[in-house]
Amino acid sequence: MSTIEGPIEDPVDDLSVTPPKTWATGVPAVAHALEYSLSQTSVRRTALTLLNINQTKGFDCPGCAWPEPAPGKRHRNEYCENGAKHINDEATSRRVTTDFFRAHSIAELGRASDYWLNQQGRLTEPMVKRPGASHYEPIGWDEALGLIADELRRLDSPDEALFYTSGRLNNEAAFLLQLFARAYGTNNLPDCSNMCHESSGVALQETLGIGKGSVSLDDIHTADLIFVVGQNPGTNHPRMLTALEETKRNGGRVIAVNTLPEAGLIRFKHPQKARGVVGRGTPIADQFLHIRAGGDLALFQALNRLLLEAEDAAPGTVVDHAFVDAHTTGFADFAARAREVCWDDVRAATGLSREEIEEVRDRVLASEKVIVCWAMGLTQHKHGVPTIREIVNFLLLRGNVGRPGAGVCPVRGHSNVQGDRTMGVWEQMPEEFLDALGREFDFTPPARHGLDSVNAIRAMRDGDASVFLGVAGNFVRATPDSDVTEEAMRRCRLTAHISTKLNRSHAVCGETALILPTLGRSDRDVQAGGEQFYTVEDSMSEVHASRGKLPPASPHLLSEVAIIARLARRTLGSDPAIPWEEFEADYGTVRDRIARVVPGFEDFNARVARPGGFRLPNPVNQGVFRTQSGKAVFSRNAFTMPDIPEGHLLLQTLRSHDQWNTVPYAMNDRYRGIHNARRVVLVNPDDLEALGLADRAVVDLVSVWRDGVERRAERFVAVAYPATRGSAAAYYPETNVLVPLDSVADFSNTPTSKSVLVRLEPARAA
Repeated sequence: MSTIEGPIEDPVDDLSVTPPKTWATGVPAVAHALEYSLSQTSVRRTALTLLNINQTKGFDCPGCAWPEPAPGKRHRNEYCENGAKHINDEATSRRVTTDFFRAHSIAELGRASDYWLNQQGRLTEPMVKRPGASHYEPIGWDEALGLIADELRRLDSPDEALFYTSGRLNNEAAFLLQLFARAYGTNNLPDCSNMCHESSGVALQETLGIGKGSVSLDDIHTADLIFVVGQNPGTNHPRMLTALEETKRNGGRVIAVNTLPEAGLIRFKHPQKARGVVGRGTPIADQFLHIRAGGDLALFQALNRLLLEAEDAAPGTVVDHAFVDAHTTGFADFAARAREVCWDDVRAATGLSREEIEEVRDRVLASEKVIVCWAMGLTQHKHGVPTIREIVNFLLLRGNVGRPGAGVCPVRGHSNVQGDRTMGVWEQMPEEFLDALGREFDFTPPARHGLDSVNAIRAMRDGDASVFLGVAGNFVRATPDSDVTEEAMRRCRLTAHISTKLNRSHAVCGETALILPTLGRSDRDVQAGGEQFYTVEDSMSEVHASRGKLPPASPHLLSEVAIIARLARRTLGSDPAIPWEEFEADYGTVRDRIARVVPGFEDFNARVARPGGFRLPNPVNQGVFRTQSGKAVFSRNAFTMPDIPEGHLLLQTLRSHDQWNTVPYAMNDRYRGIHNARRVVLVNPDDLEALGLADRAVVDLVSVWRDGVERRAERFVAVAYPATRGSAAAYYPETNVLVPLDSVADFSNTPTSKSVLVRLEPARAA
């Protein structure tokens, strides 16, 4: 079982609550990072990982997609607390061996916590659960891949197979995965973006002609005003605080918009600067808008009305008419709608006073360069797409798109989630990409759009898909409606997961189930062509190399590139004629093909060999908008807000500070003052009183949805917390069970995990 001494046990659930922190990072962050790292592995391995993470000759942090400074400007310790914990969680000395699976049945694994499963360590050899078996057993690579290939070949239609990936995948493996799926005959390529930032992609593609952000790290540093909306940098991407500190030191201002006060946006103590160790640090947010959940659309509609009224009062001084006339369309319709915004509606939706919003307007009018950053606090609402379209309207009004220090900045939380999409991992890739892929490899890719993550669950549930291949990630814990998702997975004939560590998806098995262990980000990757590197793309379109430094966790591990290439060869044979063996032996040959298929990657191998790599061209910053009109699009968005009946709350799921995606590293959320517990719901004290509940009452969370199905998360402690009235917050994945599969954002089909209507009931007797 584990190579460390003593059993691994879940932390004691013994809730204690302290006041929320008013600052983030500093010396405690360093101490917590080292404490966790050293609990996983040796001092030597910890030093090796921390000295190489995010360095030009090292490996990219898997923890988030925030970009690194240019070579020569990077700190020797270019990582955050959570990045250090995550990379050493991967570099752990613990191992999951055949003995472990012999000792623990699949039923036992299904009852284990996410924490316990992760703490067992690195997977070391392929395992199979055969039909009717109660345990996993070892299997050779040839037989394992043969099982999958045989099952794929026997399907009546390629569309009965699903090829899922998370943002952990590198560019080379992602390109091969989508090539394999399309050569096999399907566009069923669901990915983690479907559940997180799909609303961003849909809105930006429609309005700006490109489905990703337009700013660089230098733009962040030089902006006059930055909005940080619906995101928590202190926990989810702490290195963003370093960039915001630079903004402040350059004279810029920051406005935070959130339903919860977040420590990192109040004050930041940079642990690598004297002022962050012995000083008070840097105040980040100049203004905090304590907004109601789902009120962001109304906020930006109100701001747009105020800006138009300011233009009326002083013509030619507010709206950038030269930009609007030359580069946009739809302004008149947008302006007419904006002038109809009702202040009573805005107040009801946002909980903000007109004076607060007018203060924001004044800051905007005093700023020439404005950036709006956002994350899942916007995208995971039913009206997430209209909200982001309204943000684009706001930026277009004053020409804050396509010029230095200004633009749109969706902040993605996974290290290569942007790169996976660029490489073609999307169920709706455009015709131009498919045509280029077909020309390069001499086959005709399928044209019919495939299934996204939500529709993939529906297909498994309904018997329309029976083979699931998951490349990285923890699908059953990342997705909504947990009970429905797990039952859908169990209906499959075969499920297979390419993974580094154990997670709950391995305990939710199809008739046949496989665990295929792979190299981690920090592992050396040696193939027939020598030692390999691979590449990733961050949130700001920077593409760079990543080179593992540690010996692999087991001699039986294969890289993701090797697994996909071998499986494709076993499944497809030589038709079409794709050189899978060559790709496995030398990843440079994969990059050569990417260079000929994906725009912006010309001369890929030479450009990525430069320290720091290269930045992909962004047509928006060249004044090119690839929309139907050839111009940026002002949109007309109807006012909407969540409807919260009396006696109910709008729940947002979120992660704690001691957590990475679905994996908790501990039971603490120290910035919010929650210790030794995860089954906690944060509620405004006035709401608790109105609901007749005491602080620390034990409650069940019951989701309210039109299908009448009861979705219940049991025995949560209600904690009085400065959330906005009418809202609540609780940690995922424990609360994913409450998110109905059919509750999705308009246009993007993203699960509405930030707006789950719930009622709180006194807990049933234990």
